[in-house]
Amino acid sequence: MKPSQLRTVILGTGSELPSKVMSNLDLEKLVETSDEWITTRTGIKERRILEEGKGTADMAYAASVRALKDAGIEASDLDAIIMGTVTPDYPFPSSACVLEDMLGARGVFSFDVNAACSGFLNALSVADAFIRAGRIQKALVVGSDALSRLLNWHDRGTCILFGDGAGAVVVGASNDGNRGILSTRLRTDGSFVKTLYVPAGGSLRPASAETVERNEHTITMNGKEVFKVAVRSMEEISRAVLEEAGVGVDEVSLVIPHQANHRIITALAARLGVPMEKVVVNLDRYGNTSAASVPVALDEARREGRIRSGDVVLLNAFGAGFAWGAAVIRF
Repeated sequence: MKPSQLRTVILGTGSELPSKVMSNLDLEKLVETSDEWITTRTGIKERRILEEGKGTADMAYAASVRALKDAGIEASDLDAIIMGTVTPDYPFPSSACVLEDMLGARGVFSFDVNAACSGFLNALSVADAFIRAGRIQKALVVGSDALSRLLNWHDRGTCILFGDGAGAVVVGASNDGNRGILSTRLRTDGSFVKTLYVPAGGSLRPASAETVERNEHTITMNGKEVFKVAVRSMEEISRAVLEEAGVGVDEVSLVIPHQANHRIITALAARLGVPMEKVVVNLDRYGNTSAASVPVALDEARREGRIRSGDVVLLNAFGAGFAWGAAVIRF
C-alpha cells in the first residue's frame, strides 16, 4: 500500500485498574473533606490505587495483554510501542522499554510521551503519523499513570481527584477508506506550566531532604484556572478536528472525553451541543487517571457495546502543560 492510501485503524483495546479501591469515605479519614463535598464538586465517588511494589509498566502490561488478545496478534507482530505517561517506573529508560521487555517484543522501537493527561492522544497521533507515512504496520499505544505516587494526601484540592490505571490500543495500517483515524489535533500553551505541575524531582530542583520535607514532589494545581481553560480549549480543538475530518457534530455517535471532573465534561458537552447520553463517563469509579483516562473509557465503551461498526467517535483530553488534543475515529 502506498503511504498516501494508508489509514490507521483500531485493532484491539484493553485496560487495567488496580484492585485497591479508595472511596470518598476513606479520604474523609485522611483529609478535611466529605463524600458530599467531593461528589458535588467533581462527580468522583472512588478511585483505584496501585499497590506498593508495582509500577506504571505493570498496569500497562496487563492492559496491553488484553489489547493484543482483542486484536488477535502477538507482541512479536508489533513494530512500535508508544506510551503516554508522567509517572514512569524510572527517570530513564522509558516505561515503554520496560513494557517491551515484559511483553517479550523484539525488534520494535519504544518510547514514552510526556503530555500529562493528553499523553495517550499524543501517543496515538504519533503512531498514526508513522503508519500513514508507511514506516510501520502495527503499534501498541498505551496510556498508563500512577498519580497516587505524586499526591500530597493532606491537600484536599488534589488528593481527591486522581487515581491509577492503564489503557491500551493496538493500531494497524489499512487501505479501507471507510474507517480508521480520520484526524488528530494537538496543542500546547507553555505559559500555564506552573498552573498544574510537580515542582521538584527534575533537573531544576533535584530531590533533596528539603524538597521532600516541603512536599515539592507532589502535584500543585490552580483548579479554577484549569477548569476555565480546559472547557474552552477542549471545545475549540474538538470543533477543529471534526472540521478537518469532514464530520459534523450531529454525526458523532459517541464522545470519550478525559475524565477529570464531571462539571468539565457536562460543560463541554453543552458547548458542543452533544447530549450526555452520547458521552462516556466513568470518573465516578476511577477519578482522573491522567493518560489512562481516555483509553480506559474507550475500552469500556467497546466492551459494553456502545461502539458499533460505522460509528464515529470523538476523543479529547486536556492536561498539564497545558497540553490538549482530540481525535476522530470511524470504527
